[in-house]
Amino acid sequence: MTRNDLLAGGALWLLAAVPAAAQAPDAPAAPATSAVATPAPAAATETEQVQFSAAALEYDTEADIVTATGEVRMTRGADRLRAERVVWNRKTGKVVATGNVAVTDPEGDIAYGDSIELTDTLRDGMVDNLLVVLEQGGRLAAVRGTREPSGIYNLDHAVYSPCAVTDSEGCPKEPAWKITAVKVTYDADRQRVSYEGARFHLFGLTSPSLPRFSHSIAQSNDSGLLTPSIGLTRLNGAELVLPVNFALGPNRSLVIAPHLFSSEVPMLEARYSAVNELGAYSIAGYATSSRRSDDLSSGFISDTTRAFRGYLDGSGRFQLDPNWSISGSMRIVTDRTFLRRYDISNDDRLRTTIALERIDTDSYFSLAGWAVQTLRVGDRQGMQPVALPELDYRRRITDAPLGGVLQLQFNTLAVGRKAGQDTQRAFASARWDWRGVTVAGQEVTLTAYARGDAYNSDDTVATAVDQYRGIEGFQTRAIGALAADVRWPFVGELFGGLQRFSPRVQVVATPRTRNIQVPNEDARAVDLEDSNLFALNRFPGYDRWEDSSRVTYGADWSLDLPGVAITTNVGQSYRLNSRPSILPDGTGLSDRFSDIVGRTNVRIGEFVTLTHRYRLDKDNFAVRRNELDATVGSRRTYASVGYLRLNRDITELEDLQDREEVRAGGRVAFARFWSLWGSAVVDLTDRAEDPLSQADGFTPIRHRLGVAYQDDCLELGLTWKRDYRTVGDARRGDSYLLTLSFKNLGR
Repeated sequence: MTRNDLLAGGALWLLAAVPAAAQAPDAPAAPATSAVATPAPAAATETEQVQFSAAALEYDTEADIVTATGEVRMTRGADRLRAERVVWNRKTGKVVATGNVAVTDPEGDIAYGDSIELTDTLRDGMVDNLLVVLEQGGRLAAVRGTREPSGIYNLDHAVYSPCAVTDSEGCPKEPAWKITAVKVTYDADRQRVSYEGARFHLFGLTSPSLPRFSHSIAQSNDSGLLTPSIGLTRLNGAELVLPVNFALGPNRSLVIAPHLFSSEVPMLEARYSAVNELGAYSIAGYATSSRRSDDLSSGFISDTTRAFRGYLDGSGRFQLDPNWSISGSMRIVTDRTFLRRYDISNDDRLRTTIALERIDTDSYFSLAGWAVQTLRVGDRQGMQPVALPELDYRRRITDAPLGGVLQLQFNTLAVGRKAGQDTQRAFASARWDWRGVTVAGQEVTLTAYARGDAYNSDDTVATAVDQYRGIEGFQTRAIGALAADVRWPFVGELFGGLQRFSPRVQVVATPRTRNIQVPNEDARAVDLEDSNLFALNRFPGYDRWEDSSRVTYGADWSLDLPGVAITTNVGQSYRLNSRPSILPDGTGLSDRFSDIVGRTNVRIGEFVTLTHRYRLDKDNFAVRRNELDATVGSRRTYASVGYLRLNRDITELEDLQDREEVRAGGRVAFARFWSLWGSAVVDLTDRAEDPLSQADGFTPIRHRLGVAYQDDCLELGLTWKRDYRTVGDARRGDSYLLTLSFKNLGR
């Protein structure tokens, strides 16, 4: 036997590329310390070339066997092998690798084994004590396995789990869940694992033998069973949801989810979603039959009859080109209590919308429409508006005369009601803003505004509130305003940090405007607060204009310390004329001096966030608006509270009723993977605040309480929800929901 050692720069590529009968010329034996493959002859294709390097190479010319030892690296195309020792029989094409063996396929999956027997293509072979680490996450381990040239692994007595097998200190641990099977097949191209004779193990508990099944481990769309959910409600009984995904293509998916109830007939849920080169859209539908309330327009209780019930919920957006887009949403339900009874949504109004938009650097165009479906007790559906069309165009001119910025706007809106007032509106406006800084550092903003309106309305008597009706027929209106706003910032040190103090004064001059003569569709819920204190018009929307000349004054203050940030503002306005205001008492704007409004934000590192908004009565400093939102804690353990009290004593306008409520929520992480969480909403309104309120001063609305487990491969949760209100067939009571989600197993 003659042994030839192939050194760096030798003929190893020739051995890899030419037929096995070709032999390397004899050469004196010499100790080999390293060997590196060199390029093959031009006749060898890229896929035929086998590149490898090793600390030492030996070649038996008689047996035609190449032996590589010491950090062997072997590559053919996208397939790679790593081992301590590789024996390659060039006559049979068999490659045997031993010692810390790892084989990586083109998909990025890595197979580890004590001993791996392959062909020289590196694409098929047999492995003892196999471990496959998947690119998408997860591991497959088997006593023995084979790999076919197509990339399919066939494993005997195998186990699969995406869970960590070591703890935070690197010590071995049992995975939270795993699947063991007599036979496992893994298709790398399809990213799918199939099982025969499988059992499921969760926290050490073992299921009975399961029928043959498979699941995807890819993040892409694939057909299969999604994660089921289990619930229990007072009215529907036990609930089991079994969703199945049907992949209609890489960009389209249909999910069918039967809802099975112990006390009601089943409900079918279907969701279709798709993505294309222009955008994405989805639509969901629910359908069932159960007893439903006939009419809730006059109260919370009504007779029930069995009928078809369902809900459609869809949305989509398409970017037609860099500027043009079209978007829309659809929310339609058969009755007012369906969403609450089946715990789909707590919304009390549903909007269906459509909009065509064009946006560029200096202009905006929108052609839109929308409709409202009310789910509120006592509301009449015939009084709900349908807006079609709603057109808005805006153009910004940055090189306007006298400097500054000129913004032009044209807007039209048509609102129709089946059993109420119809309104059509159009206006054109121009607004000029100039901003400059004086030599003393004052920031000055000058504004000029002009607008012309045209309205037409029908059936105004159908509107219950006189101030919202306007005069029936065609009406016109002109609006104008001049404003000057001066802000003077001061900056200095305080307590080792940086403080900023900015007093601010604004003067607005505007003539008397025709307001009551035109309808009010979009400016009803008016209230003075810090966000609109310095606005040119403190009414929301366009249908009402604050036609009183006024002076507004206030100040902003902030302090930035290491780990602490505080900002606050306060302000008030004074009306320069004495004529009566169209703003009702209680809004904070009806008298010549307005109420005092302000806001304070406090942030301490990432641990404390506090926001307080308030409005104080100018006469006696009574709190007319008191709103607090606070969060304390980290992402894993925190507590939050929200409190709102509106004490405005407004009785003549339906949109401005007093209310008081508190919202609370929190989460406590009591172990590495476990947490306890909860939330609640309580209505604190009583009849002294709102004569129409059903609350007694402390009426819980709903609460949720749950416990959750979440690690790297498993999410488990149990939620208890209680609803305290009965609305038609949606009865008050308790419901429970069990959620269980496995990584790479369902969705």
